[in-house]
Amino acid sequence: MSRHAKLVIFAVVAALLPLATQAAEPSAANNEVQIRMLLDGWAKAFHDRDIKAIMAMYKPGTEMVAYDVVPPLQYVGYDAYKKDYENFLSQYKGPINIEYRDMHIVASDTVAYAFGLEKMSGTLVNGQKSEMWVRFTSGFRKSHGRWLDVHDHISVPADLDHGKAMMSLTP
Repeated sequence: MSRHAKLVIFAVVAALLPLATQAAEPSAANNEVQIRMLLDGWAKAFHDRDIKAIMAMYKPGTEMVAYDVVPPLQYVGYDAYKKDYENFLSQYKGPINIEYRDMHIVASDTVAYAFGLEKMSGTLVNGQKSEMWVRFTSGFRKSHGRWLDVHDHISVPADLDHGKAMMSLTP
């Protein structure tokens, strides 16, 4: 093979190498799809009342911090948040349905967040139908190629004049 042919082949490979590297790296859009799939799986786990599947998206250990609409002010760690979910599930019989509205996902290669409106509906153990919209924000980190939720923040608007949560608002 001539020296000129080797240089041409080298130049072609060198020109294509950045494209191959770029294709191998996950894109922001792909990460956003992965986060959406994670949240959809979480919603299915809620429907099925499967605490193990619900907690599968959260980072084990004490790194996880959550702010829920019920006391205390914060849940620190996987185990504390799992107990919060167990208490919530115990108030319902049958499936709990989750619907997202106005969800936004922003993702880099290692950190992502999602926010939007979330409706939870189902039947309480006393037979009463329950439906409430909340605002949610979730923060994610990618660890060993897998996205895990490290921070949840759930809130409802408040009537500051009367000091009450406004749980009946709908979008």
